[in-house]
Amino acid sequence: MIKIYALNINKDISPSLFIKLSSFVSAERREKINKFMRKEDADRSLAAEVLVRHVLIENIKIKNQDISFYYNTYGKPYFAHTPPIYFNLSHSGNWVVCAISSQEVGIDVEKISKIDLDIAKSFFAKEEYLDLMGKDASKRNEYFYALWTLKESYIKARGKGLSLDLRSFSIIVNNDDIITFETSNDCGKYSFKQYNIDKDYKLSVCTLNDVFPDKIIFKNLDDLIIY
Repeated sequence: MIKIYALNINKDISPSLFIKLSSFVSAERREKINKFMRKEDADRSLAAEVLVRHVLIENIKIKNQDISFYYNTYGKPYFAHTPPIYFNLSHSGNWVVCAISSQEVGIDVEKISKIDLDIAKSFFAKEEYLDLMGKDASKRNEYFYALWTLKESYIKARGKGLSLDLRSFSIIVNNDDIITFETSNDCGKYSFKQYNIDKDYKLSVCTLNDVFPDKIIFKNLDDLIIY
């Protein structure tokens, strides 16, 4: 079982709605959210926290007050439950996304913007860099984000943060959108899928489960308040 959820917050969350949504999260989490200097960062962080609570409530019929999050050694949050249920969050620009699964899962969304492709020399495996630079110049920037979100989704699925060298594995997307993954580490059989969430964004998901949903489940802020 894996489900992908997405929430668009293309407008500022009003002060009254911010207070309402804040009441759904822990006092510790509220304190962290309120420390953000930029309102848009606080909005995205709060929306992400409430979205994952909404997803857990919807899928396992738990009460919000019974949800507690813990963190592994590398800082990845998890929800203690039997049988195990895994989730992961990401947000960028107007989008907040969440993946929930019965297996380890990672998700990453990034807004496509102009970037110095020399970054790929430092963070991509040699095969990935050569593949990137072999693309037509007009397609390199977008393909960079395709690879970046795939790599981030894998790292997040593994739950080891940046202690996992980005160059220790390689991912290639061929012209038929088939994703090839190679690593020297014995870490299980991970699968990947990319979704067209928005023409200005890239969204990638990675999990040990090779059965992905065909569609994303879209939510809005009003849906979150229901629970």
